[in-house]
Amino acid sequence: MSTTQSERLRGLLEPLVSAEQLDLEEIEVSRAGRRRVLRIVVDSEEGVELDACAELSRAISEKLDETDAMGDDEYVLEVSSPGADRPLTEHRHYVRATGRLAKLHLREGGELVARILAVDEEGLDLEVPGVKGRKPTSRRVAFDEIAKARVEIEFSRKDKKEEEA
Repeated sequence: MSTTQSERLRGLLEPLVSAEQLDLEEIEVSRAGRRRVLRIVVDSEEGVELDACAELSRAISEKLDETDAMGDDEYVLEVSSPGADRPLTEHRHYVRATGRLAKLHLREGGELVARILAVDEEGLDLEVPGVKGRKPTSRRVAFDEIAKARVEIEFSRKDKKEEEA
């Protein structure tokens, strides 16, 4: 998608998304055979419910029908949330992931899997799980040390209440 089309779509759709108290995370236009697919990814502090995606999809569809932002070609509109294992690219993503396990790829090489305990303007306070029965350790990582980061899905995490019982 050209930068101008992306910027035009963002300018057109951002007010609709903001009106629903959501953040516009991503806009992607791709080809699927003869049709194009317009994917809109939205999020919020509390996450995004399916009903909110459906309502926003209707509003976006109406707005796109009123304009020529997508041209005359057919397209499929998809409105969704980022998913459980979302990449962490913005400060707000790290804040929302507080308490979650994340995999960090460091600029100096190597990777780190740790729980995000706190986030401030400079970086993250992490808890690195202990290996082979050892206690977890604390670690501070500055944002400029992180090349890539992604939330890790946990299937069997014990809740704090379960641990105390």
